[in-house]
Amino acid sequence: MSLTGTPFLFTSIALVTVALLLPLLLWSRIRGPMALRHVARVLMLLFAQTTAITLVFVMVNNANNLYDNWADLLGTGNHVRRAADLGKDGTGGIQVKALPRVRQTFTPADGAGAHAAGGVRVTQLRGRVSGVEAEVYVWLPPQYDEPAYRHRKFPVVELLSGYPGSAKAWFGTLRVHEQLLPLMRSGQVAPFILVAPRTNLIAKVDTGCANIPGVVNADTWLSIDVPKMVTDNFRARPAPDGWAAAGYSAGAHCAAKLVVAHPDRYRAAISLSGYNDPIGERHSLAARSLSLRRENNPFMLLRGYRTPPRISLYLSGQLGDGYQAAVALRALAAPPTTVRAVLIPRSAGGHSMALWRPQIPYVFTWLTQQMTGTAVTGTTPRQPWSDDSRPAALASGTSSPAAVVRRR
Repeated sequence: MSLTGTPFLFTSIALVTVALLLPLLLWSRIRGPMALRHVARVLMLLFAQTTAITLVFVMVNNANNLYDNWADLLGTGNHVRRAADLGKDGTGGIQVKALPRVRQTFTPADGAGAHAAGGVRVTQLRGRVSGVEAEVYVWLPPQYDEPAYRHRKFPVVELLSGYPGSAKAWFGTLRVHEQLLPLMRSGQVAPFILVAPRTNLIAKVDTGCANIPGVVNADTWLSIDVPKMVTDNFRARPAPDGWAAAGYSAGAHCAAKLVVAHPDRYRAAISLSGYNDPIGERHSLAARSLSLRRENNPFMLLRGYRTPPRISLYLSGQLGDGYQAAVALRALAAPPTTVRAVLIPRSAGGHSMALWRPQIPYVFTWLTQQMTGTAVTGTTPRQPWSDDSRPAALASGTSSPAAVVRRR
């Protein structure tokens, strides 16, 4: 049973109800020696406390999509079959374009929000290059099945979750498809195919979206195997112009890192409350050595280019939580690399889904402009935060951090 599904929530509620009724109905009716009666009453109290704690956990987990299943919670899940040394480009010499097409079987996804806005589908993907085997969630835009678009290929956004976190969080807590559906229909947002692959591949650690021989090839999983599956099974635009990555928290770091590292595979990235140095996540495998930190730091990667790559980055964050990393990348960027650093005021909330969810319509409008090169139709969605700073200054990243601090 999924930890984020409705059945488990209802089961937890039922158990709490039973736990509350047992003492009310049986407390004075227990028969037998006094010691036995005391033990029975203590067990009823412990049962009530355990079920209450479980219900609180389920509600918090459903709100944030932290653990998708028991293996994630207990730290017994491992989605890595092998982790060969795939070299600098992450292919191991395999000609990815020459690999035969594989048709995947998709089923309706479960969990909160999975059936909304046309429904989300899921497949179990066996990565032929990375050696990773895990689930991938896919949502198709409303235009995908319309006759007028039957010969049209669609741009793709890879959605990356934080750590810990479930790929379903984008469709559950963040409700990305529900928010974007009316904007896609009105022409304010491009009809993107949304793809959310599992990023938590090894128990109790964050892969940092890195390739580490003998441990995991998370970069290859996300930037080669998942895109290959999407283009094999859907009318998706080819890389790099048709592909972008978006993430929050640890997933934000991954989105920026993947796009900076692979401008031949992605054109743009959305980073919400991310960081540059992998040490920003203390459980990251990419933070375990100085060399890994450098190889997976988007700032270091961007600085290493002799010719700036043609990529666009949108990075939002608060002081001490993503904004400084965004400013560092903006200061380093040179055309055709573009970086938009957005300062989010403290009044908008902390490092949570409540901060990232309302940003989705605005950042996908920005992404539409970057991916299509055209202005959006209709009114641009307003920014979700308010502050004494002018919205234009916050959006452009020109608002003074010191000024924002003084207002608090």
